[in-house]
Amino acid sequence: MKNSWFSFCFWFPIFVLAVLVPVSTGQLSPSESRILFQIQKLLEYPVALQQWSNWTNFCYLPPTSSLRIVCSGTHITELTVIGNKTSPSKTPKSVSVSSIPSQQTLSNSFSIDSFFTVLTKLSNLKVLSLVSLGLWGPFPSKINRLSSLEVLNISSNFIYGGIPATISRLESLKSLVLADNLLNGSVPDLKGLAVLEELNLGQNQLSQKVPPLSGTLVIVVLRKNLFRSEIPSRIKELNKLQLLDISYNKFLGPIHSSLFSLPAIQYLNLAYNQLSGALSVNTTCNRNLKFVDVSHNLLIGKLPSCIRSNSSNRTVNSSWNCLTGGNSKLQHSLSYCRKEAMAVKPPGDLQKQKPGIKLGLMLAVIGGVVVVSGVVLLLVFAIIRNRRRRRFGEMKYEKSTVHKQSVRGSPLPNRRVPQTRLPALGLPPYRVFAVEEIEEITRNFDPSNLAAQGSQAQIYKGWLTDGSVVLIKCFKLRQKLAPQALARHMEELPNLRHRHLVSVLGHCTVTYQDQLNPASTVFVVNEFISNGSLKDCLTDWKRKDALKWPQRMGITIGIARGIQHLHTGMAPGIFDNNITIDNILLDDTLTAKISNYNVLTPLKDAESGLNVPKRSGNPEKEDIFQFGAILLQVITGRPITSTSELDDLKSEFEGGLAEGLKLRGVIDPSIQGSFAFDSLKTTIQIAINCLNKDPNKRPSVEDVLWNLQYSMQVQEGWTSSGNLGAFI
Repeated sequence: MKNSWFSFCFWFPIFVLAVLVPVSTGQLSPSESRILFQIQKLLEYPVALQQWSNWTNFCYLPPTSSLRIVCSGTHITELTVIGNKTSPSKTPKSVSVSSIPSQQTLSNSFSIDSFFTVLTKLSNLKVLSLVSLGLWGPFPSKINRLSSLEVLNISSNFIYGGIPATISRLESLKSLVLADNLLNGSVPDLKGLAVLEELNLGQNQLSQKVPPLSGTLVIVVLRKNLFRSEIPSRIKELNKLQLLDISYNKFLGPIHSSLFSLPAIQYLNLAYNQLSGALSVNTTCNRNLKFVDVSHNLLIGKLPSCIRSNSSNRTVNSSWNCLTGGNSKLQHSLSYCRKEAMAVKPPGDLQKQKPGIKLGLMLAVIGGVVVVSGVVLLLVFAIIRNRRRRRFGEMKYEKSTVHKQSVRGSPLPNRRVPQTRLPALGLPPYRVFAVEEIEEITRNFDPSNLAAQGSQAQIYKGWLTDGSVVLIKCFKLRQKLAPQALARHMEELPNLRHRHLVSVLGHCTVTYQDQLNPASTVFVVNEFISNGSLKDCLTDWKRKDALKWPQRMGITIGIARGIQHLHTGMAPGIFDNNITIDNILLDDTLTAKISNYNVLTPLKDAESGLNVPKRSGNPEKEDIFQFGAILLQVITGRPITSTSELDDLKSEFEGGLAEGLKLRGVIDPSIQGSFAFDSLKTTIQIAINCLNKDPNKRPSVEDVLWNLQYSMQVQEGWTSSGNLGAFI
């Protein structure tokens, strides 16, 4: 019964859609015909598309169970392709991203980004269904280009990574089905999809909380994911909801009684979660409610009368809870549910628990925990202290360039950190582009592709032939220059490829005559990072809350490695790099990449054909100062908007180092409980040293990197010892 009802609710909207959507009424344009042949090739000729030829009239192909094309005028409005590839849920073993591509997916040469680049040229699509085709790769954010979409079904493929936030821009979307993929992370806010009726994200690896949902939803399927939170109270406001399936997750806490009486509810599956507590005996049910499954939870007490037993018009499954008044052979004992509910209860709810333990036993347990915690803390302190003694003992054998002073206000120990040999970055080989290629990539420098414009360069967004997105920086060199010097500096650009830099993929130079003087334009092609900046993370509370101390340490170490490469991995080094949280980009794995660094420096030098010395001052230490400002912003979790604010914050940290309790009100609450205090204190000291007013007293990037790595080692030792909180 359960399976048949679910199948009916799943396929009925598709059947209705197939009946109601009009058939083709036009002749397809040649450009869209070519796009279909490109799609055929990129999908590696699935069975449903193998019979296509130059004589195929796509608008009048008879619809089949695996292919449906609908045209309106000269444009395609529906493309449905259903393949025969095995989906993740049907593979014999659990599938992970590391095993892709595989025999169940498209080949290693398949690029989901290139595929969607071609697909989005069908700008009039209203219905797009690509099911069981073996698609694999991260969900491209460019899906929002299909602005007319009403139905999007990309189920039963191997798409991984997060659901892009750009999907919320599809304002006409009525049905979103991404079931049976490998999607993970959080679900973006979908409340803006004002006409969305169906949301099916089942059988993925999505986690965290359920985001705000549109009040127009009729079907919500989130089954078989990793959601761990209480059932959102907003669901009781979905007055059109007919089907809700959140089974096989880790939802916890009570069940809202109002779920059973939603005005349109017919199917309710809450099975295989960690829902606890008792339902109110006064709970009422909608008379149209046909199916209820609350089995395999931690419910206690009696079920309300309206769902107490099966009837002719309602199927109810309540087995394997701790309920009374029914078949006790299919229930756990009351103690089992109480014990399990305590184990999964959120920390914030512990104070709400009713006292069920005698006071003497409670005091004994608390006393035992305190004693054991004290012993563990002493052991951890001793281990860390011994490690630090050994580490600082080894320092005696190295030549130090700093004075040994107290920790407060003193430079941390100097260390030379060698350039890290990084693995392959997965970037295409560096190449020199022709000017015609640059024009094609930027679509003849279409103004709509202009991403930024400054006094030194224009930046255009563009697309390579394989569909990958790039940024083109255009530098116009007006002064007289030596062509040999320009060529020499162009030879250095391939070295600007590093894990922690927005890497350079290639360049193009154009020399022309301007008032009898030769001049040049240099186009630098950079990789495109789409996950936003560090500032975006620190100003978006959801993203900031996910950045705990270990992740922030990893980001700052990555920034330091990028600075190290700019300073010492180039000849000559690149300085004055405008290292700010706006210019630190994060990819999908939270790897920090420095963007907008001073690639113009060698070009300026080239204009005179001479070795131009560094500008006055100390540009190397200016980058260090800016890095210190980034550290304070990472620790406080908020941007710094002025020099005076930075000075005040630095003074506050200097005063708080000696008395740790003063730091509690300054550090970001989002990282409370996730850091070792010694790790945090070391990082604060690094920041203070970087912000020294005297540039000559600021540490080198090698010193900074060594001490950050030491701070990370302290953090890892603290984490591996089983600590659950920080005491400051």
